[in-house]
Amino acid sequence: MAKNGGIRIAIAGIGNCASSLIQGIYYYTPERCAEGVVGLMHTEIGGYQPNDISVVAAFDVDARKVGQDVSRAIFAKPNCTKVFEPNVPEMGVTVKMGQVLDGISEHMANYDEDRTFVRSSAQELTKAEIVAELKATKADVLLNYMPVGSEQAARFYADCALEAGCGFVNNMPVFIASDKVYADRFAAANLPIIGDDIKSQVGATITHRVLTDLFAKRGVKLLHTYQLNTGGNTDFLNMKNQDRLASKKTSKTEAVQAVTKKRMEKENIHIGPSDYVPWQNDNKIAFIRMEGLQFGDVPMDIELRLSVQDSPNSAGVVIDMIRCCKLALEAGVGGVLAGPSAYFCKHPPAQYTDDIACEMTEEFIRTCRPALAVTAAE
Repeated sequence: MAKNGGIRIAIAGIGNCASSLIQGIYYYTPERCAEGVVGLMHTEIGGYQPNDISVVAAFDVDARKVGQDVSRAIFAKPNCTKVFEPNVPEMGVTVKMGQVLDGISEHMANYDEDRTFVRSSAQELTKAEIVAELKATKADVLLNYMPVGSEQAARFYADCALEAGCGFVNNMPVFIASDKVYADRFAAANLPIIGDDIKSQVGATITHRVLTDLFAKRGVKLLHTYQLNTGGNTDFLNMKNQDRLASKKTSKTEAVQAVTKKRMEKENIHIGPSDYVPWQNDNKIAFIRMEGLQFGDVPMDIELRLSVQDSPNSAGVVIDMIRCCKLALEAGVGGVLAGPSAYFCKHPPAQYTDDIACEMTEEFIRTCRPALAVTAAE
């Protein structure tokens, strides 16, 4: 039985990442968890297993999802992620029309409907109506899954969480947790926030960070590095609009810069989405190159190709973020959760190496001490 009735989540954006998360909630049954499972960093956190999470509210703007039960919306176009749990039951939760704001890039209208967003003709809910929905459903945590570059939409849902009294998990690279104003607002409201921009379980950024940290710890001078990524989901299509990429490139670059022995000049480091390849669907392929100097200034280099299903790669991390947020709510801890933000996200308020961030997160899970909630200023 779920501890204290479980964890009630609301989701803004029912795309591939939300689909993988919800499939995972039903895939990781108590029976599977009891047998030992693959793919989870923590089978249990604070008494909560993945199956203790339930979706109580959902918002989107796509015509094929708005008005549908969440169980069907997660498999609707343009979603193209791998289906590993087809037996998601009817939830009795209808996807409601959110606010579009800057959530749909104009260039996406030039692509086939199966690949892009189709704006619903339904009336957009007002902020007051969305806040009322969050309150009425008693949502504990609101997840932000807005497309990259949706600055207005991300802030809109952060504001909704604050007004509704929800914790907030910011999975995308608009800087909310790492913005002092928002960090202070969540602290003042005594509501937890984790962000910004999720690191995948074993994705391009976490792999690049680990290798960069390895160079620093082993005395190798990193001279040049790049990370080139391709994919075929709506995230990569959305990012073909270069105007929407500023925060994403900053987030990914700073995640690597944070673990270099000495900060690299901009011309020597290139990290960011590179191209949209439709047939890849949710398969993300990353190419990483690192050039450095070893003992005696002798040159060396590493080239790596990483291929992952992008959305399931993030879902196991989100499940931990949700449970950490719930622990903070139960303990009365508000503000940015420093350890979880540093461990689970690319652009937290304060960067740490992944081993230190992991230790901080484990300490948070063990004790959930108020001292671990900080504002961006700290």
